[in-house]
Order: sequence, then C-alpha cells, then structure tokens
Amino acid sequence: MKIVLQSWLVIAIVVTGLSWLLYGVVQQDIRHAADDPQIQWAEDTATKLADGQSVQRVVPVEKVDIAKSLAPYIIVFDSAGKPLASSAQLDGHTPTIPLGVFDEVRHKGEDRITWQPQPGVRSAIVVTQVKGPNASFVLVGRSLGEVEKREDDIMHIVLLGWIGMLLVTLLASMVIFRNPQRS
Repeated sequence: MKIVLQSWLVIAIVVTGLSWLLYGVVQQDIRHAADDPQIQWAEDTATKLADGQSVQRVVPVEKVDIAKSLAPYIIVFDSAGKPLASSAQLDGHTPTIPLGVFDEVRHKGEDRITWQPQPGVRSAIVVTQVKGPNASFVLVGRSLGEVEKREDDIMHIVLLGWIGMLLVTLLASMVIFRNPQRS
C-alpha cells in the first residue's frame, strides 16, 4: 500500500500543477481579451481628438451607470487629470482614477488595468494619451461582471476536473502498483 500512495502522490502533484497551470492560462486569456474593445475605442478616440475633433463629438451623450451596466464608457481627462467629458456615471458623478495612472500613461503611452472605484464595481479600463496641442487622456472601460462569471465557471470546471483526475489516478495507482505477492 505504501508504494501505491507514494506513486500516487507524485502523480497527484503533477495533476495539481497542470490543473492550476491550465486555469491560470485560460483565466489570463479571458481577462486580457476583456481589454480588446477598450483598446480599439481608446485609440480611435485619441486619434479623433488629436485630429481636432471636439470632446463633445467623440464622447457619447448617453450616460452609463458603471455600477449597473455592462455598456462600455468613455471619459476624457485634461492634461492634469481632470475630467472634461464623460459617458460614465457612478453615484451620479463622473468617476476619477488615481493620478498615478496618468503618470504611467505619460511614461508608457497607455495603461490597461482593472479598476475598482468602489466595492462591487470593477471595470477593465484602458487609458491612453492624446498627443498634440490638445494633450489629454482617454479612458475607455467596461464592466468585468461577465468576465468574472466566466472566470468562476472555468474555476469550477478545473476544480471538478482536478478532483476527478485525482480519483482516477488513485484508482489507477491502486491497480498498477498493487502488491504482486497477493496476485
């Protein structure tokens, strides 16, 4: 029985590592894909502003309550980080991001982060810089609600698969490594 448990323990460690590696890869793919629409919107909006279009023309008029809606939203900030125009609302006001994000964007040109302006409100946001005489910043975001549901679903699938694989490998180890003297 000792050889069975020792053999299975090695297999269990490998199964555990592969299961969590699989979860990590899929979770990161889902999370990074959540930024894709915002990247396009932010770059397109920044280009329009750099080409001289007005902030009022590029920011949707319809307001998005980011605590309740899955809809994407845009906020344009001036070069100091003060909101100029916004389609986002949180508790009736335009939400703001930490000033350090603007420093990061000044340095790298763009920042992609998960933003939680208050508990229970999480968004995938992309912030990019508008170059030129009307230097400013464009933030495009959308709720992570559906993405986080998918991540939870993947977690449950991997967890069930992991438990199943541990049971199957234990039974296989018991059959393969059983004591040959008892046969």
